[in-house]
Amino acid sequence: MDHYLQGHLDFTHRSPTLPPLPPGRHDLGLFTERDPVLVVPDSIDPTRPTPLVVLFHGGGGSAQKILPMLETHAKQQGFLLLAPQSLFPTWDIVIGGNGPDRERLDTTLAAVADRFTLDPTHFAFAGHSDGGSYAMSLGITNGQFVTHIIVSSAGFMTVQRQQGAPLIFMSHGTRDEQIPIERSGRKHSAMLRDAGYDVTYVEYDGPHAYQPEVVEKAVAFFLPAPA
Repeated sequence: MDHYLQGHLDFTHRSPTLPPLPPGRHDLGLFTERDPVLVVPDSIDPTRPTPLVVLFHGGGGSAQKILPMLETHAKQQGFLLLAPQSLFPTWDIVIGGNGPDRERLDTTLAAVADRFTLDPTHFAFAGHSDGGSYAMSLGITNGQFVTHIIVSSAGFMTVQRQQGAPLIFMSHGTRDEQIPIERSGRKHSAMLRDAGYDVTYVEYDGPHAYQPEVVEKAVAFFLPAPA
């Protein structure tokens, strides 16, 4: 199978060629429809490698709806937060396979790397629901540069090729009626551990929604406090 259809991304780390964006939320101006949004914290030093979290929205969602999950943490902890948007109501892999969203993501990652030096040791794919499924699927497929995967209430993973060994944080609500925990969080965490991945798995008493206290644990997993 063509490696692009398998979800392969061409992204590689590079030296910036354009001036960094100032602090704040920025539409990147890459696409006429559903443009990606980048959050740049006040504390960013563009001369130093900066952690990046790529945050994927759920089905029927948008960058504006998913950014509150991590935006405050990005500003407090000093990491770039990128929210791509699916071309259609949900991600292409959910509808029929890797296609325009994979292409748009490659373009988006290159645009961010053209303006900021990205930390190759802290580069995360994250998401909730369909976004969690997308983050898990593409993160495992592209572990040549994705170092951490943060998954909230994901329903599935589609992986034809594995690269690298990203660290994985998974969380799921025990009262999730939309995606029951038995066939998702518990099943996937066990499968990934059996495949040799380092998995941190958290269950919480809640429905199909991310929980702030669990998100805080995920951020600590991604950026541990200094000893």
